[in-house]
Amino acid sequence: MIKTSSIKIKTKGNTDLINITEKVQSILKNSEIKEGIVIIFVAGSTAALTTIEYEPGLIHDLKEFFEKISPRHKEYNHNKIRGDSNGHAHVCASLLKPSLTIPFKNSQLLLGTWQQVTLIDFDDRHREREVIIQVNGE
Repeated sequence: MIKTSSIKIKTKGNTDLINITEKVQSILKNSEIKEGIVIIFVAGSTAALTTIEYEPGLIHDLKEFFEKISPRHKEYNHNKIRGDSNGHAHVCASLLKPSLTIPFKNSQLLLGTWQQVTLIDFDDRHREREVIIQVNGE
């Protein structure tokens, strides 16, 4: 059986990290599917998903890391061609990817103790992101 849902998440942009674990877990429980996999996908090319230990120190570290590998104020060919200013956001999002697959059992995500599902919006402005959650199993 497959059940598909989506949630809307308001973000601030500029490497905004948002813990969405509870929202995903809630959709999983409401699906009444007991065992299988959940696929989580963020629509858009300037946001990504990952799992992290969602705590202030690591959030700060990740923001610094992404700024180092893809500085906001660098000249990007994307910005020249498209006439916008979010080339860095596209580069960062492409490094992480837009989806995650997580197994579950007894309607519980099989995450590690310190692992939370995290949406990261790299765009240079606030957005409303759509996150699609597909529960696959029995």
